[in-house]
Amino acid sequence: MRAVSSAAYSSDTSVQGTNDDAQVSKMSCAKAGYFKDDFIHFFVKKSSRRSPLINRGYYSRHAALRHLLLDFLKRSYERGIQCQVLCLGAGFDTTWFQLHQDSPHLLPTRYLEVDFKEVTQRKVTIISGQDSLKDRIKQHVSSASTSASVPGKPACVGTNSVQPSDLVPPAPFTAASVRQQSGGEVAAVSIIPDGVEAAAVEYLSGAAPILAVKDAGEVEAGVKLDVQGGTLISSCYSILPVDLKDLTALEAATQRAGLDPDLPTYILSECVLVYMEPSDSAAVIKWLAGHFKTAALVVYEQIKPDDAFGQQMCSNLESRGCPLRGIISTPTLEAHCQRMRIGGWSDAKSHDMDTIYKLYLDPVDRARMERLEIFDEFEEWHMIQEHYSITIGMNNDNAKECTSNSETGSFMTGFGFT
Repeated sequence: MRAVSSAAYSSDTSVQGTNDDAQVSKMSCAKAGYFKDDFIHFFVKKSSRRSPLINRGYYSRHAALRHLLLDFLKRSYERGIQCQVLCLGAGFDTTWFQLHQDSPHLLPTRYLEVDFKEVTQRKVTIISGQDSLKDRIKQHVSSASTSASVPGKPACVGTNSVQPSDLVPPAPFTAASVRQQSGGEVAAVSIIPDGVEAAAVEYLSGAAPILAVKDAGEVEAGVKLDVQGGTLISSCYSILPVDLKDLTALEAATQRAGLDPDLPTYILSECVLVYMEPSDSAAVIKWLAGHFKTAALVVYEQIKPDDAFGQQMCSNLESRGCPLRGIISTPTLEAHCQRMRIGGWSDAKSHDMDTIYKLYLDPVDRARMERLEIFDEFEEWHMIQEHYSITIGMNNDNAKECTSNSETGSFMTGFGFT
């Protein structure tokens, strides 16, 4: 493990603080009707109304990224192909809960969020204290367990399964004969120690959990919550602490969450890599390209640091202790694409947000949004949008069940990434 300077640690702490700012802005958008998010209030201590300029910017960001994710999930669902999602630097993002509420049939086989431990500890603490959030995860684990045994239904189980050791509590409870081996299969039994609620999480021929353990609130209905460790592990949705500078930890997290390197994978990095040193972000991009055979890496980041607006943008963030360390290596759209290709992605495309907003967002919903608040800051609006971008790297080396119109390539069609 390499040493971490005090300056780097201070910067990481400040970057973690951007998560709180983002949630307040999302809450402002949701309350004003820019987009729907029925779960963001769980993760915001004190709401604050943002300016129409900030609200519109977050709407644009949300609409674009949600379009890409939903298109990927819809195409996978329509073809009967299992897929998975990896969210880097997820913060308090509520996408999994929104999908479960509005489009449960589109939920991927696995959904993993990673972030600094200090962030995941807070998120897991909030989830553990909200039954409405925990119940959604438990409900999906239960339904996925049922669908795993129904022919023709996609199961919430990939090649790499969450192991029983991830869910079963430590001794003395596991030593109290809560399982028995029979003919090479694991059979759940009902021997429960005094004071322990429910039974043991067991697996039948590699399927999802069929019974539940609850030990001091840590493991319940197939969902393990460890507040101190900042981890949430289930067969479908997991949150794990990872410093992206540590690729060994990132790989271990994907394995622990059961992500399958061969399944089509949607990877999101939303204002994450840009806060890292270029060498570190390049290493992450290269590792992802080598690990996931069929994948799309979606990167939302700032660009154009050299003009007057870009210089002010970088200066403002640096004054908050959040320098854009990586922007020097990716100042343009082409530089973003080049970073992807050098990192091993077979193809890459990029647009600035001004182009995406004008040409590719749903015009009906965009018109609805534009009527929500009086807006006259058009010059600044366009400048801001020109300084943010979405870049997508694609790999399809092992498409398997995907058609010639590849899973990673086709979902971008119609959104300008062709």
